[in-house]
Amino acid sequence: MAGAASALFLLDIKGRVLVWRDYRGDVSAVQAEKFFSKLIEKEGDPQSQDPVVYDNGVTYMYIQHNNVYLMTASRQNCNAASLLLFLHRVVDVFKHYFEELEEESLRDNFVVVYELLDEMMDFGYPQYTEAKILSEFIKTDAYRMEVTQRPPMAVTNAVSWRSEGISYKKNEVFLDVVESVNILVNSNGQIIRSDVVGALKMRTYLSGMPECKLGLNDRVLLEAQGRSTKGKAIDLDDIKFHQCVRLARFENDRTISFIPPDGSFDLMTYRLSTQVKPLIWVEAQVEKHSRSRIEISVKARSQFKERSTATNVEIEIPVPSDATNQNVRTSMGSAAYAPENDAVIWKIKSFPGNKEYMMRAEFRLPSITDEEATPDRKAPIRVKFEIPYFTVSGIQVRYLKIIEKSGYQALPWVRYITMAGEYELRLI
Repeated sequence: MAGAASALFLLDIKGRVLVWRDYRGDVSAVQAEKFFSKLIEKEGDPQSQDPVVYDNGVTYMYIQHNNVYLMTASRQNCNAASLLLFLHRVVDVFKHYFEELEEESLRDNFVVVYELLDEMMDFGYPQYTEAKILSEFIKTDAYRMEVTQRPPMAVTNAVSWRSEGISYKKNEVFLDVVESVNILVNSNGQIIRSDVVGALKMRTYLSGMPECKLGLNDRVLLEAQGRSTKGKAIDLDDIKFHQCVRLARFENDRTISFIPPDGSFDLMTYRLSTQVKPLIWVEAQVEKHSRSRIEISVKARSQFKERSTATNVEIEIPVPSDATNQNVRTSMGSAAYAPENDAVIWKIKSFPGNKEYMMRAEFRLPSITDEEATPDRKAPIRVKFEIPYFTVSGIQVRYLKIIEKSGYQALPWVRYITMAGEYELRLI
């Protein structure tokens, strides 16, 4: 097992210790002063932004939230990513209890803070970090805390992310398959970068302890079952699962089997690294006339099949910061000058596939210009959109089964949507 944290410190903005928890006895409170000295040195170095500091055999991992530094110190070769994630979970739990994490809320709730830290970490190893579970046996009002004598079932069984005894009148599961398209196109029309980041987002309202099984059109699974995969199967990269998924089962037979948390969570994220054809292609021509007038012609074309429709399309076209007296015309939708963004924003509510629309804009520029003035920033064209019932990867949910010992029938709802992530086309 990877090395653990020796101690956890919560410091104020001036480096004074507010809370200190010693877990292994090999780091003293003096280390907090050494950490803060190192932190001040780092602030003078703009190249050093990493959340890890090393000094004289001690590794410090820290994050800042409002006016509080959260820091773990360790003398072992520890898992830095795990401990940094733990610090972020500590922030989430404290916000659940105190509304907001800041110096004042820590000072007002020292007893609760120590109780929580004792439950969340044991001998330097992270334990229970789900606020819903902790709140079942660490209950607090503004000035009073109660600790029940018996820990909840979620702490004593293997399903730490879900409580026992959850009940709903109507049992439902909502699954949204959301894909974000990231595109960067240079001024020559060449795609420099393209990828798709996807997530299976779930909202579960299920009673009891349901077993869920999810099947996708995964090439490895379909080939293992001897099924035809032509045109139907997908290859996904960098798959990451929520902790509720049984990884051993997935590695054995590619079945996604899990007992879900209650409420909203991301079941799975993935990436598609193959080059993606831009779903909405934008071309712009900019003509300057005698330094007093500028004309912009923009052509937008949807490059997906006619049966799909993009909604809430926004195309942001940069214009000079000193442009005035705008005159904008569009063949579809509406466009308006947004001086706070130095851009024209063209909005199209509904953009069917295989369609092309035009926008023309004319602006006046100051007639007197400084020959040595710095040129305008060359901001890219940015595009936002959503395409419901459509995915770039072709991912499909083949089935979603919910089994619970009481035998109730649950209603699964599945939606697909593709949206623009970092979607930029450079002009120059």
